[in-house]
Amino acid sequence: MKLFEHQEKVLNATYSYDRVAYYLDMGLGKTYVGSEKMWELNTPYNLVICQKSKIADWKEHFEEHYPDYQVIVFDKQIIERIPEESVLIVNYDKVWRRPELEKLKHFTLMLDESSMIKNEKSNRSKFILSLAAENVILLSGTPTGGKYEELWSQLHLLGWKISKKLFLKQFVVQEWDDLNQQYKITGYKNVDRLKSKLRKYGAVFMKTEEVFDLPPMNDQIVKIKSTKEYRDFAKDHIIEINGEELIGDTATTKKLYLRQLAGVYNQNKLQYVRDLLDSTNDRIIIFYNFKKEYADLVEMIARPIATINGDLKDLTPYEEHENSVTLIQYQAGAMGLNLQKANKIIYFTLTDSSELFEQSKKRINRIGQERPCFYYFLLTQGSIEWRMKEVLEKRKDYTDELFEEEEYERTTSQND
Repeated sequence: MKLFEHQEKVLNATYSYDRVAYYLDMGLGKTYVGSEKMWELNTPYNLVICQKSKIADWKEHFEEHYPDYQVIVFDKQIIERIPEESVLIVNYDKVWRRPELEKLKHFTLMLDESSMIKNEKSNRSKFILSLAAENVILLSGTPTGGKYEELWSQLHLLGWKISKKLFLKQFVVQEWDDLNQQYKITGYKNVDRLKSKLRKYGAVFMKTEEVFDLPPMNDQIVKIKSTKEYRDFAKDHIIEINGEELIGDTATTKKLYLRQLAGVYNQNKLQYVRDLLDSTNDRIIIFYNFKKEYADLVEMIARPIATINGDLKDLTPYEEHENSVTLIQYQAGAMGLNLQKANKIIYFTLTDSSELFEQSKKRINRIGQERPCFYYFLLTQGSIEWRMKEVLEKRKDYTDELFEEEEYERTTSQND
């Protein structure tokens, strides 16, 4: 596995540490840095705790790049004996329900998106803090979300045994709230000293703009788990979902519903968007196709939302809030907009128009853009989306005629 120069630099800077925090911006490759550090630490056992939507990504990453590891997704099964040279993967919501892990010794603990333990009183945080990890690797692009009081749990894992009370006294400004009869946080102090102290405990901070060796445009392919509903419709061309009957009796309707079943009807994809947004406080652009996608995304996102579609054009949140999410419907906003305050685009679903696809990329890759651009393609496994992207990359439209031709070839091949 070949690392980028900035990733090598981070690993070299923390070579002598057995407890580290890699606070790298989204897109700088925390996965690669964290897994390589785990390999260097070389403990008999390894435990990776991550968001549910990232389990498959981590499993595939270790199997591809570290074949000597035995990778075990610790879900519902009971494990009688954990083999050496293994990596256990479990999600944050289940880890505290796995008391077997309290017996684990001589292991490296890695937390992907370590901000998930910001509330030290939650069941997951209390359980993770109680584990007897020999080494610790924390990964996050947003370790605090701008709230330094939420760092305490991570500091504890790094080995800084400062009490919560003393930490708040040294680094947080609090004022008494007469109305609610409690202290409220109004600001922060000694921030440079806090960051300096963190570095002494193995924390590395890196912003995208600090890295100049990356190419200007970076595609990130994200494999999203498929659903039974998609597979059933692909086979039978009819399905009932959420009280709605989808009938693919023509090439047009068949293609339409396959796209929707791979997109908004796939809860795995919506969950991945939620987790992706949790990993950064940067401005994010999301391209989508259908009104139902917009409605479900708006309901899910708890950040300032800008909108460009056939019914509404409001970029005020994009202009005024650094953590805004801008939802753009292709036909309404793929052309002409200047959105270079952002450098990350999520393709929730793909357009079938080559022109709109090419134009959408240019919304952030424009004069005035000083940072590398990242494009996240969320593609449901085994779905129409993979072929769509392949055709779009050739600068061709994915037409009904092309879809019908491919369906015919697929069916003929199956019959043969």
